Amino acid sequence: MVCALFLGISTGATAQLRNTLNMPDNDDKWYHIGIVIMGTSNRFQISQHPRFLQSDSVMVTNPNNSFGFGIGGMHTFRISNRFEARVVFPQLLFVNKSINYQLKYADGGNDEKPVMDQNVESILLGVPVQLKLKSDRIGNFRVYMMGGVKYETDLSSKANSRNAENFVKLRKSDFGIEAGIGFNFYNKMFIFSPEIKISNGISNVHARDENLKFSNVIDRVQSRQIIFSIIFEG
Repeated sequence: MVCALFLGISTGATAQLRNTLNMPDNDDKWYHIGIVIMGTSNRFQISQHPRFLQSDSVMVTNPNNSFGFGIGGMHTFRISNRFEARVVFPQLLFVNKSINYQLKYADGGNDEKPVMDQNVESILLGVPVQLKLKSDRIGNFRVYMMGGVKYETDLSSKANSRNAENFVKLRKSDFGIEAGIGFNFYNKMFIFSPEIKISNGISNVHARDENLKFSNVIDRVQSRQIIFSIIFEG
């Protein structure tokens, strides 16, 4: 019943949108600006160091899934009828990634437990650059795909902190690739675009420390994100 109701509303809305073309000259603009609101699902991709097999304390290291949010400014430049270039700047993401450890010998003096999570809080300032491929516009609706690269710097990185016994240290900078799909809905005053993309870091952001038991068992750490965005463009 819900599906039938949704189908009926969608059919009626589509018919109405085809009868009234909103923002008919928007596609001729060479530049337009927007606001992006983001929700993220975050995790690490971890590669173990050979030291892990020699460890007599850390038995298991697993990444946890976590959620975050962010906001950014969208700058879109027209290339042709099919292609647009996009730059998201500034982009701020507030994320909290964590690693689950299982210890054979937990040090109660350092508040360790046999099973514990090590949290890494990050404030990421990023600059994604993307190429957008657009479908034909059907009334006030359009589908698009996009892909590109990103650069991020962690404003709260603890890579150089000395008091690092209770967390894994990360480098400040990260490079990555992104790909996703979105939908443009043309309203009278703005374009509303829900979008989902995969954003994967390709750099090793782990600042490994031989003296830290939570760090020396790990070799590479790479970021993995699924980002759901709501974009408002004029």
